[in-house]
Amino acid sequence: MKILTGTLSQLKQQVDIRRTAVAQNTDVQTTVQAIIAKVRAEGDSALRTYSNKLDHVTVNDLALIDAAPAQLPAKLLKALQLAKANITSYHQNEIERGFVDTPNSGIIRGQKITPLAAVGLYVPGGTAAYPSTILMTAIPAKLAGVKKIVMVTPPQPDGLNPVVLAAANLAGVDAIYQVGGAQAIAALAYGTESIPRVDKIMGPGNRYVAEAKKQVFGNVAIDMIAGPSEIGIIADESADPIRLAADLLSQAEHDPNARAMMVTPSEKLASAVSEQIDIQLPTLPRESIARAAIENQGFIAIVATINDAFSLMNTIAPEHLEVQLPDPITYLAQIQNAGSVFLGQNAAEPVGDYVAGPNHVLPTAGSARFFSPLGVYDFVKRTQFIQYSSEALASQADAIVTLAQAEGLDGHAEAIIKRVPAAKEV
Repeated sequence: MKILTGTLSQLKQQVDIRRTAVAQNTDVQTTVQAIIAKVRAEGDSALRTYSNKLDHVTVNDLALIDAAPAQLPAKLLKALQLAKANITSYHQNEIERGFVDTPNSGIIRGQKITPLAAVGLYVPGGTAAYPSTILMTAIPAKLAGVKKIVMVTPPQPDGLNPVVLAAANLAGVDAIYQVGGAQAIAALAYGTESIPRVDKIMGPGNRYVAEAKKQVFGNVAIDMIAGPSEIGIIADESADPIRLAADLLSQAEHDPNARAMMVTPSEKLASAVSEQIDIQLPTLPRESIARAAIENQGFIAIVATINDAFSLMNTIAPEHLEVQLPDPITYLAQIQNAGSVFLGQNAAEPVGDYVAGPNHVLPTAGSARFFSPLGVYDFVKRTQFIQYSSEALASQADAIVTLAQAEGLDGHAEAIIKRVPAAKEV
């Protein structure tokens, strides 16, 4: 695994260069534009065409609305139920109630929280099945009060994975459609004969899915533009190099462009983790993917101090950040930019992926600087309201007219003067 050295400033430049080096193929944008146009023009017919061409699956019935819940092994079902319970209990804390405020006599103002009417959940299904993503997206939607939750996921030659169907049923998904890729995003954004148009699209996907979400934004809301998965680790010599290597590989196996990153003040630990990466890589069933990720984007940066480690990691703004230090919770104040934080040796990243409760749909590619994890708040909209009595308006009319005239908006001023003639004398 590549080991980076230098001053803090040099390291920040190096990690930025390594991030921007993963440039999107210039053909992706054009390809996605053509897919969206075809879906808008041809609807279900285009979706079936792309299923044959891109997924190599013939799909006659796009909808699996009435699919019966799959029968799963008891152990797997119990694991899904535990995940559901923890995700629900965590996200219940995010429910917004709105408010009503009466700052002065005759004035009522507030905020109304309204669930989105319909949302679309994109669940990847190309190289792996992701029932956990279904729980992570559908459960917050249900808690928010969304009336219609539809799910799209790539078709499979032997039908959808039973655990995917079971997770959808457990999470309360209303409709499932066998369609993936950019064509699925287009269908959710504009609607087809079978798939209803939604208000917002959630969930991660490959670069074609990400580009499609970017292109349909404005016609429909989206959660965020997700890039390849990332893990950042801050550790010192108290950490176990075997566990650190395993944690880095847990994200590297997602995608050849996934970013596995560690920052440490210990050269000894850096060498030990790099050696462990070489030992553990051949044992992974997805070795080729993980190896490509390690070679493409993986690195261990050696810094002078732990404070420098946090400074560098805040520049990276990783999707997942593990803090493998003694008393890790004491460092929370130093974390400015991260999607989800994992504190201590037992909070391995997969704990958050599956059962802890916090969401695993997270900002990537440095967007943790300004984006948040997916939550209940993503499935609602906020509407402001105000009400003034005649007396209350009269008491503030002069200020409104003064500000309107200062902006050169006499029409605004006149709307107040028509109600409070005395304000004309301002």
